[in-house]
Formats: sequence, structure tokens, C-alpha cells
Amino acid sequence: MNATSFVELGLSPEILRAVSESGYTIPTPIQVQAIPVVLAGRDVMGGAQTGTGKTAGFGLPILHRLQPQANTSPSPARHPVRALILAPTRELAIQVEEAIKEYGKYTGLRSTCVFGGVDIRQQLPIVRAGVEILVATPGRLLDHIEQKSLNLSQVEIFVLDEADRMLDMGFIPDIKRIMALLPAASKRQNLLFSATFSGDIKKLADQLLNQPQLIEVARRNTAAETVTQSVYRCPQDAKRALLTHIVRSRKLRQVLCFVRTKHGASRLARQLEKDGLETSAIHGDKTQGARMDALAAFKEGKLEVLVATDVAARGLDVDDLPLVVNYELPHVPEDYIHRIGRTGRAGAIGEAISLVAPEEEKYLTEIERLLKIKVNVCTADGFDPATAGARSPSPRARSATAPRADGHSTRSPRTTRVEAHAVPAAPEHARSPRTALPRSTREIEREEAYARNPDQPLPTGAERSHALGGHGHRDGKSRPVPALLMKRKSPEPQSA
Repeated sequence: MNATSFVELGLSPEILRAVSESGYTIPTPIQVQAIPVVLAGRDVMGGAQTGTGKTAGFGLPILHRLQPQANTSPSPARHPVRALILAPTRELAIQVEEAIKEYGKYTGLRSTCVFGGVDIRQQLPIVRAGVEILVATPGRLLDHIEQKSLNLSQVEIFVLDEADRMLDMGFIPDIKRIMALLPAASKRQNLLFSATFSGDIKKLADQLLNQPQLIEVARRNTAAETVTQSVYRCPQDAKRALLTHIVRSRKLRQVLCFVRTKHGASRLARQLEKDGLETSAIHGDKTQGARMDALAAFKEGKLEVLVATDVAARGLDVDDLPLVVNYELPHVPEDYIHRIGRTGRAGAIGEAISLVAPEEEKYLTEIERLLKIKVNVCTADGFDPATAGARSPSPRARSATAPRADGHSTRSPRTTRVEAHAVPAAPEHARSPRTALPRSTREIEREEAYARNPDQPLPTGAERSHALGGHGHRDGKSRPVPALLMKRKSPEPQSA
């Protein structure tokens, strides 16, 4: 099918009205191919580069298929969960539900989003009142099932969004528990969407889908062609200076910088703040309120750099994001595709820079093998990696260390701490006696698992009790989660 407008796809007038008001008139290739198949009730295994409109590709036909069952009854029994959409991260779940709500505002269907990191008691009244479309992260969905606030026995459409990320984050046991609570696979429609496919994804599809139609709009495991990729080779201890040089020399206001660990994200954000850059960090240890505040400030251009772990590689949608920086290359090459997919979205031009230390060359090789290209190697004008480790202190530190008339320094203990952050971070064992204690292999594995899976349920006991009943904000006050990722409308026609 070669539809050139949403009208040709056979969607209801109410949905077309909402799509038009959103400023979209031309469907993307994944939407052109997926929407008719989903409308026909067939299972789909869909793949497309990130930022090409997969959410509307399954969201619009789901709204169309469920619209005849919309009603205004106050009875929860008249509003069972008929469509369940699972997403790997909180940010992506919020983005998907915002799109569903926007496109379905004239259909009469109810939708909501449930995810961890906030007080579950905020979500209970909404889900108990009944919703036809539920978007959820796996861990929080199981929490609601344990609270008996949700029943999945009437689900007609089941969607796995970013299925490969589900695998990476260790959600497969949770997904299997959820699937056991759904009607039989033969009695529901199953949709699996992902930007990358692997052998494990194929195995999952075999368990989930019934004679699915495979839809791919680009060569498998490729990065968006609108993103210019480059590599800057430099020692690990010179990366921070190079990043600062790039941001300042190019006068950039929005740079999304990826690191591998939660602790590394917080540490780099603190160091860049000491260097004079407006910076914040988001990762799995941050409360949902803190993550949302950081994202809002970044989208408004109040931050020069946002440091993030791969928790932000899916679901973060910033209009016209100019630059993504891989401060550390990911260990999984597919994650590189998702990281750089935060820029160059919906046909826009973007740029991705990777800072590669000698010990990371093996990860670069794996990425190039996956992409089947050689990434261009560049150098930064006016920057010498050999001397970057001996940078001069920040302006605040210099003023504090200016010599007095008698030749003695005016440095105070507080100034010493500033200078310590103005140079490359010392090894953990050299900074604090407490961190000098060796960690067990199990502790390291647990930290890595939580870094990969920030939304997984906490262990039983006091920690889990706090997660289910504790408040998600420091002031202890419950407040509704605001919309995070509404796209800015454009006066010119564009794709959803």
C-alpha cells in the first residue's frame, strides 16, 4: 500500500481529526505498512529505525479497533483493559501513553500509564475506575496485579514495544508471568515492535506471535541516515576536557551525553558543573520526580548537558536535539543505535559523537561490524589530548587560589574541594577510606543488573514496602505526573 495521507489508511473520522490537529498529514513508511495489517487483526513483528513513528503505527489502529466499545458508563466493569502495551522504561511508557491520549481524545476511550518510581497509591484510583488502554512497565504492572487493582482476562490486543530492550533489561521472566495472565495467544492480537532484531527476539516472537507479518522499513540494525556519526580518539582522563571544549567552542545548549553506569553519570554531572556547564543527570537511582524535572529543564534549553545512562536511550523525545555524545561506548552494540537515535528524529538532521579511549576500541569494532560501516575519525580544533589531563582550574577555583600580597595563598578547605573536582576524578580507592573496601563479585553483578534494569521490582521486605507505599517526591506530597514528552507542533505538514 502506498498511502500518501492518513485518510487513505481507513481510520475513523475521530482519529483523523485528532491526528490532523496534531499537525500530521503524511504517514511514515512504518505506519503505511503496519496500520492496515493491524486493522485487519493480524499479528505483527515490526522493525524500524528509532524516531520513525512506530508508536502511531500500532497506536492508531488500536484506537480504531477499540472505538466501538467506548462508553460513558461510570461502572468499572464497562471499562476493562482491552489493550495492554508494555514498555521497558518509565520515560517511554509516558511518551506512548501521551500519544495514545492525544490521538484518542475524540474516541471516548480511557487510557492511563503505570510505572515504578512513584507512589502506587496515586495510580490505584485511576486503574480501579477502569481503562480500555493500559501502558505499563512490567515491574509496576505486576505490583498492581498483586494489589488486585487490575484484571487482564479481557485483553484483546497485547503490544511489546522496544522488545529488544526488554531482553537487555532482564524483563523476560516478568513478561512470561504477565502473558500467563492474558487470554490465550490465539484469542488475542499480538504486536511486537523494535528498532533492532536479534536471535533472542526471534525466539520471543515465536512464543508470542501467531503467523505474524514481518514489517521492516529499513535494513535491519541500522542507524538513521540523517545522523552524522564521528569518533574522537582520546585517553579516558582527557574525555571530560574534550567534552567541555566541544560544548563551549560550538556554543551548544542541548547535548545529551551517555555513560554506562549510574554512579558515573552522577559523578560526571558534578564535575561538569564544577567546570561551569549547566548540567544534570538522569538514571535509575533518581526519583521519578527528579528525572522529570531534569528532562523538562533539558527540553526547555536550560541545560547545556544532560548526562544519562541507557535508561534514556528509549523514550526520550526532544525536538531538534543537535548532538548526542557517547562519553563511554556501550558494551552492547545495539544500544549505540538507540542512543544516537535520540537525534535526527522524524527526518531532522542530527549528529552523534563518540569519545573512544584505547581500551574501548573493541566496542567500536563491534559497533562498526553491526552497522557495516566505518565511523569517521575526527580531531577537535584547538584541543590537545596530551595536555588535557593537566587543565587549569575552573574560574572559581582560580580566583580562590590567587596569591595575597605577602605571597601566601588564600585557598580555603572549600576551595581545595572545588579544585579536586576540576581535575580528572581520582580512583575510587584514593578518595575515600569507605570506598577502599573491596566489593564482592555478587555486589558488582547486582549493581550492573540494576543499572540495566532500573524499573524492575525491588526485593521483598522493607524496600519493596517503601516502593509500593512510599512517595515519589522529597516533600512527601502526592501529585499527578505531568505530561513529559508532548511534541512541538509544526506549521508545516510532517509525519507522526
